[in-house]
Amino acid sequence: MSQPAFSPAWLNRYTDPYAILGVSVAADERRILKRYRVVAKLLHPDTHIDTPTDQQAFVSQVFSKLVNPAYQRLKQDKGRSEVLATLRFKVRRLTRDGQLQPSDHLSRQLLGIPEAEVELFYEHALEQLIGNQYASLEAFEANTPPIAELNLVYLRRKMGDPVIREKRTGLITAPVPKTSVANPEPPKDNGTPGLAYADRHFQRAQEYLKAKAIPAAIQELKDALRIDPKNHKYHCLMGQAYLLSNLPGMAKVHFKQALRLNPKNAVALKYAQQLKLDIASIIQPQSGAEAKSTPSSAKRPLFGRIFSK
Repeated sequence: MSQPAFSPAWLNRYTDPYAILGVSVAADERRILKRYRVVAKLLHPDTHIDTPTDQQAFVSQVFSKLVNPAYQRLKQDKGRSEVLATLRFKVRRLTRDGQLQPSDHLSRQLLGIPEAEVELFYEHALEQLIGNQYASLEAFEANTPPIAELNLVYLRRKMGDPVIREKRTGLITAPVPKTSVANPEPPKDNGTPGLAYADRHFQRAQEYLKAKAIPAAIQELKDALRIDPKNHKYHCLMGQAYLLSNLPGMAKVHFKQALRLNPKNAVALKYAQQLKLDIASIIQPQSGAEAKSTPSSAKRPLFGRIFSK
């Protein structure tokens, strides 16, 4: 160790309260409280009566000097907003100086994956890193810095784009051009207000998946698909939700449909390969069907089309 544990220099290495708690930067107060309770239970003195003295010392100090202060900073909207503003400023500075060069393999992967996969990959990577974060002092030192790095890379991927937030998360979006500000409102005069509502269901589904509320996400996607059944993005996310529910059969159905609607959907293609689907047979029938349908409408006489209505 370069510095003694819990010395001022050592404590200064852990400045990201989200990383200290092991919780997503998109978490709301309920999710933060849930994680805080899990960590508090892990560090409760009663569970460490028979552990070595050095482990007991770690347990008593890490809770009072890191875990509890981190929770105090994140339990309210104002605190979360301040923390995230600081983290975003750090991301901008590191990016500007060319110093955002992640060392952990999970952060490097997150930096390069397609945009559509960022949310789920971030959550899965976070779960891997927090698994034994508080097992010992060594585990804390090994896992907490990669979590902090992962958070910075995630924010780097999201900055400049509208950020999907959990309710009352305090995750403030980066400024967006004025031309796009009016887009979230339901269209009033273009004849397709339902599509805007479908997209809201889709966005809520993304939020639920981040919070691991998979049944709620599936229900939102069902509502979205009732409105817009030919949206390949909705089918693709539904496939991912069913995979997380350990329902590969249902997942295959939606990945297939996503590829029929858009054969270039990169996320659907990736999961189709993982599920060993015959991609060629999925995509080809659609092109054949289009070839059959197009001539039939083209050959139909103009007056026939008019009077048949």
